[in-house]
Parts: sequence; structure tokens; C-alpha cells
Amino acid sequence: MRRTFSTAATAALLGLAAGNAAQAALFAVDSGPYGTDTGGFAAWYQDSHGRVLDLCLSRAISSRVPGTPGAPSYMCTLLPEPGVYDDTQPLAFPGNFPSEAFWFTADAFIQQGGINLAYGAALEAAFNTEQPVDGDQISFARIRLRVDLTTPGSYTITHPYGIEVFTVSAEDIGNDGVNAINQTRDIGIGAPGVYTGALKGDVGPFLRSVNGPYPETNPDTGALELFVGDPNLEEKATGSPFNTNYVRIQGPNGLDLRTEVFAVSGKLSALQRPTPLIIQRSTYSRDTDESGAPVQSQDVFVQAPPPPGNASFKDSAGASVTMTETSGTGHWYGQSEATPEPLAELEVSADNSAASPPNPPTSLTTPLVDQVTIEQAEYSLGSGQLLIVASSSDRIALPVLTASDAAVGTPIGPLDEGNGALKSLDSVISSIPPARVTVTSANGGSDTEEVLIRP
Repeated sequence: MRRTFSTAATAALLGLAAGNAAQAALFAVDSGPYGTDTGGFAAWYQDSHGRVLDLCLSRAISSRVPGTPGAPSYMCTLLPEPGVYDDTQPLAFPGNFPSEAFWFTADAFIQQGGINLAYGAALEAAFNTEQPVDGDQISFARIRLRVDLTTPGSYTITHPYGIEVFTVSAEDIGNDGVNAINQTRDIGIGAPGVYTGALKGDVGPFLRSVNGPYPETNPDTGALELFVGDPNLEEKATGSPFNTNYVRIQGPNGLDLRTEVFAVSGKLSALQRPTPLIIQRSTYSRDTDESGAPVQSQDVFVQAPPPPGNASFKDSAGASVTMTETSGTGHWYGQSEATPEPLAELEVSADNSAASPPNPPTSLTTPLVDQVTIEQAEYSLGSGQLLIVASSSDRIALPVLTASDAAVGTPIGPLDEGNGALKSLDSVISSIPPARVTVTSANGGSDTEEVLIRP
């Protein structure tokens, strides 16, 4: 089976005018020190929506779904294992501790029309040795898809954290089609005791039940705890960074099935953390219209918690601009029509104090830069000629544009040919062509493109 992870399709789901569709899934992780109460693991992870989830080790029981003898309806995903972890006894590391634990899980299933699909997203704590041994602790973000099917062809699976495209052959359908699609992607496994790798995974922000959070009492401490979902229930969830709060499979012969319910687990931390704020872009443009009147804007894009959180920035004139978020995904945009001051430091703020527990407001500064666009980057093998054509969004000042080799940073030269905003560099270079070039503006903007190689 061939699998293609379609990052372009994933980016398209965002629909961001920012031009930066990179998913900032998780925002921060406990930096330690790590205690035996969490088995030497990071106590918590925070997502870009501001929610902080503790490592879910509570033996709190669901008040909505009754358990059965020997199988309590835990609010955390606890996995008993003979000789390793006895869930009827208090937790103790390393003597009575699960070999796997989770900060977050979300599972969904589709069983219809000959399709048997199982989806899982998780932020997991585990051990390199697969047994609770101090010094072997690791964490990772997991996306898992397993699908039984009987028809070869191309299948597209959309889920809360992206899009996967699979080509399934007749050979893959062998064994009655069981696990014809079988993908597990774990991101973040690094040196034991280092938990930052999972921040770069595909999981996050954390999904949560639309009916939560759920309060339950921890029988070991008597404390009331809050959970983002009940893993014993299948319910609608929200929190997808792409607003795709479902799992959908499309395939041959018009196949199109979906589910919007998930079994979600995660324990909300009592820890107060600053409001997450990621500045994606702060650019300006200016020009004149046909009558000579100025046409200008300052545009800021950030990622921060969605409403009831809020975001704003102060433009280069010092005026406050309220930013807008419309999809519930945490992507904010704001524009000022004040005269831009190139390279001015803008103050950007986000406030998620309405969260539970509150996230104190965060303010960051970012330079206001022009937007550089490379229109053409070509190299001729026959003549050794390198042609770069680019422009700045500043059509008034016409800042100096300079090209460099993107891989090594070696200067190539200024783009000083052409009239108006479109500038070019056309020169013979003696070395091999650069794979990519970067054009940088004196007013702070830059763009990088691959070089087209011609005969």
C-alpha cells in the first residue's frame, strides 16, 4: 500500500489568507523537574487554545456510564497489566505503574457498508523498554488509522488533524481486507526524559466533548477533577485546528462515510499558564491609486485561543486594532489602514482569562515588515545565467531587494534592474545553481523559492 500525506490538502482546509498554514498543534510542555507522582514524565502539556492537560492517572469513575466487574469506567485511559500495573491498587512508581499512559486520547469508529474503520489520536507516555523503568520515559503524538475494506482504489480520509490519501492495491486487500489500510504515525520520540518532541506532532489542539467538561471525584485524593471528555461515551467533539471535527472516508464507487462522534479522554490541569500566542505574520503594503491617493494597510495574523478569548494589536501609529476570529480554530486577523512605519515594533496581545483555569494575558512585539514576492527564479544550464525577479509590497519607498542562496546564505547580489516595483537580477554565476533562493528586503520582508532549472 502506498500512502501519501497530503500537506497541501491539509493546508487548504485552513483557508488562511496569512499564507502560513503551519499547524501549531501544541504550545508548551512541563519543563520539570519530574516527580515519581507522574512516573518521571512531564506533568502536563498545553495546546494552542490554552488548555492544559495533566498526565491522566486518576482513578476517577464516570458517573454517566456504569462499569462492569473488573472493568471500571475510568475517566482516564488506564491499562491494567498483570505483574506491572494493578488498577485496584494505588499508583506507585515504578512498582505499580502502567506501561502506557496518556495526556489525551480521541477515538472514532465507522462500521458501515463493508468498511470497518478505527481512528485514534493520542498524546502518549511510554517506556523504551515497554516496562516502567526509570530513565526510559518517552512521549509522542500518535495518529493511527486501521481500515478493513474489500475494494482496491484511492481512499481519502479526513480527520480532525489532517487529510490522508491512500492507494490500496489488490494485494493490500489480501487476508479478507483486514487492515488494508494500516498507518501509525508517532512523532516526538527522542532521548528518554525529553518531552519537547511531541510538540511538533500532528495532535492538537486537544479535542473536547461539546458536553464537557465533566467533573468527577478522584477516589484516592477526594479532589474534584475536570475532564475534557468521557472515554466511555461517544459524543460530538470540537477543537480541530481545521474545523474538521469528524472522520470521513471517501473512495471508489462513490464511497462517502463519516462519523462526528469521538470517545475523548483528558484531565484538565489546575495549573494556570499564560495565554498561548503565536505571531504568524505582521506585514504592510502601500501604493497609490489612479488619483494619487494613498492605499495602505498593516496586516497581522496570529494563532491564539478562540472566543471567548480575544486578540488585538497596536499599529505603528499606536492605535489599538481588535482582531477577528470566525471559525473557532484560533486563527485571528486584524488590519489597520494607518500609515505604516517600516520595521516599527508592533505590540500584539491575546487574552484567554475566561478559560478555566484562567490563562493570564500575553503580549509580544513583532516588527512590521513588507511582503516580498519572488515572481521568477530560473537558471540556465547552457549559459550559466541566473534570473531572479521579485517585488515588495512597499510600492512607495521601493526598498532595496537582495538575493542569497537559501541553503547556505551566500549573497548573490542586489535586484537592481527594472522599473517600478518589479526588480530583477540577471547574472552569470560560475558555481552550481542554488536549489533555492531567498530575496530579502531592506524593510524586513523576505521570500524563498525553488529555482527552476532550464537547459
